[in-house]
Amino acid sequence: MAAIARLPLTHSLPSKFNPSLFLSQSLSFPTYLHRSPFRSFSSVSPILCSSSSQGDSRSLGSDSNASIVGDLLDYLNESWTQFHATAEAKRQLLAAGFDLLSENEDWKLKPGGRYFFTRNMSCLVAFAVGDKYVPGNGFHAIAAHTDSPCLKLKPKSASSKSGYLMVNVQTYGGGLWHTWFDRDLSVAGRAIVRASDGSFVHRLVKVKRPLLRVPTLAIHLDRTVNSDGFKPNLETQLVPLLATKSDESAAESKEKKASSASKDAHHPLLMQILSDDLDCKVEDIVSLELNICDTQPSCLGGANNEFIFSGRLDNLASSFCALRALIDSCESSESLSTEHDIRMIALFDNEEVGSNSCQGAGAPTMFQAMRRIVSSLGNMQVTECTFDRAIRKSFLVSADMAHGVHPNFADKHEENHRPQLHKGLVIKHNANQRYATSGITSFLFKEVAKLHDLPIQEFVVRNDMGCGSTIGPILASGVGIRTVDCGIAQLSMHSVREICGTDDIDIAYRHFKAFYRSFSSVDRKLSVDD
Repeated sequence: MAAIARLPLTHSLPSKFNPSLFLSQSLSFPTYLHRSPFRSFSSVSPILCSSSSQGDSRSLGSDSNASIVGDLLDYLNESWTQFHATAEAKRQLLAAGFDLLSENEDWKLKPGGRYFFTRNMSCLVAFAVGDKYVPGNGFHAIAAHTDSPCLKLKPKSASSKSGYLMVNVQTYGGGLWHTWFDRDLSVAGRAIVRASDGSFVHRLVKVKRPLLRVPTLAIHLDRTVNSDGFKPNLETQLVPLLATKSDESAAESKEKKASSASKDAHHPLLMQILSDDLDCKVEDIVSLELNICDTQPSCLGGANNEFIFSGRLDNLASSFCALRALIDSCESSESLSTEHDIRMIALFDNEEVGSNSCQGAGAPTMFQAMRRIVSSLGNMQVTECTFDRAIRKSFLVSADMAHGVHPNFADKHEENHRPQLHKGLVIKHNANQRYATSGITSFLFKEVAKLHDLPIQEFVVRNDMGCGSTIGPILASGVGIRTVDCGIAQLSMHSVREICGTDDIDIAYRHFKAFYRSFSSVDRKLSVDD
């Protein structure tokens, strides 16, 4: 997909919430979606959608008080899918001077270099090599994930019910599916398109206008829904409607040249909309991988603009904080001049469904990259134990969103471990190793926070409740890398619309940047197995 320019913005984050401005901008939003060709939503609605351009706040990267919240909103609004999130991260890394590598080619790396690669355009690994690096030194890595619970189109999505064109979907991950009803939805993802020379091109697609809807049943036809609960059948009742049948007939008359396979798989009307967005012929779309997405943009909320209301905070908020921390921790030539280790981020796909995929944390992607890095920087004159020593000296931060205490359901949290919004990163503990945190890794991560005067919180699940997990235990057990699990506190996790605190975004960013810059000095002070 062709690169899209980003205009510099001149406004700043408002210190006070203006209800009249909010309402006027909110009411104008539907027309705005179609008139701006730029990624940033902020040129029309700064309070709703963005507070600053990436360029503006990046210039303040060395200022510990600079906020990245506006840039996060831009990132969220661009990243409707894991593919878009990865593509946007790629764009930002290239703009910051990182070199793109290919896993299919030899790597020629050097100290002081900054590099990255993508896999499946939904997984990304980036790293910066210290100028004083020698083979056997460690990696300081932050890992997160690019996917979120959502609905995905089935391979054959076209169906009809009661005069409507419907789009059959699969549920992906453990979503709060009732929150997807009565939302203005659309589709986004990727397509394989046949080019004029017969080659095949990977393209991203995003239909920004509201296209789909899953309507609820009127209470007059379901009188007990409030007493018995809303329990839709996910196969038969969570099916978005696209149009009425009359529209399909018109589309079919226009699409006589489309292949029968395409017609069988997806509605011709949907295919025409996608081809218009991709600027290609319907018959040239040979493969699709599409998510259902909520069209409402990510925005600031709350009386003091202290909240972020958005989909996909789990876990794009962590991914973005890690990305920006890496970029800004080595933004100048002097940033790596005294660094002996390698700073890294790894953003994986498919965490929400167990990570067992080529692009998930269950694959050896990160550790294969580490081995190749050690080998390349050692000019191939390294032994197996060189990599083993590097892993022993390494440290991984597994960053995934955390459960903030809910004011209406406070009893769902253990009484002494109730993370709050705006109070800093949450270190996650679980005696049964659902999280990879240990007493050692927790201590080291807290020491980094203490050194930079950053707040920290801790979480443990109640004994009478099940505990979720993260990519932390998967990666920690893969090769035995020391790992701490942490996350930004949020509410409404796995809803189509989630909530987190603006302060916590900036705290996480500063904590991750401090980790890159200070962990070595903290780690040297601790002896465990000597």
